[in-house]
Amino acid sequence: MSKLAGKSGLVWLWLSLLLLVVDHATKTLVVSTMAYEESIDILPFFNFTYVHNYGAAFSFLSDSGGWQRWFFSLIAVSISVLLVWWLKRLPASNKVLCSAYALVLAGAIGNLYDRIAYGYVIDFLHVYYENWHFPVFNIADCAICIGAALLLFDAFTGESPKEQQA
Repeated sequence: MSKLAGKSGLVWLWLSLLLLVVDHATKTLVVSTMAYEESIDILPFFNFTYVHNYGAAFSFLSDSGGWQRWFFSLIAVSISVLLVWWLKRLPASNKVLCSAYALVLAGAIGNLYDRIAYGYVIDFLHVYYENWHFPVFNIADCAICIGAALLLFDAFTGESPKEQQA
C-alpha cells in the first residue's frame, strides 16, 4: 500500500515550501549581487537580467499607477486559499494534480511576497533570440507555468479527481 494512501493533498505542501525557499533565495542573491537592470551573459540565448515587474505576467498593467499591486495581491491570496482548499480535498495519491496545485501555490505566494514587500516582483531569468526577447521572469513564474502545464496534462490524461474522504 502506498505511503500516500488515505492522506490529503496537503502533504504536497512540502513542494510549495521548497520552491518558495528557492524562489526567495534566488531573488535575494540577484538583489545582493547585481545592479538594477544589470545583465550577465550565461548562454547565447539566456541572461540573468535584474528587473522589477510592477504588473502581472508579461508586465501586464505595469504602468497603471499602483492600484494593480493590490489587485494582483488580492488575486494571489484568493487563488492560494482556493488551491489549499483543493489540496485538502484531494487524495495525496493524485500526484500530478497535487503537484500542479503545489507548484502554482508556490509561484503565487512567491510573487505575492515581492508585491507586498517591495511593490513589484523581482525578475531575472531572461530568454531571447537575436532581437526577440521573452519577458524576464523568475522561479515563481516557472513554478506557475510548470503547474499550469501539469494541470493541462492532467486534464487530458489523468483520472478525474476524487475528493478525500473525511
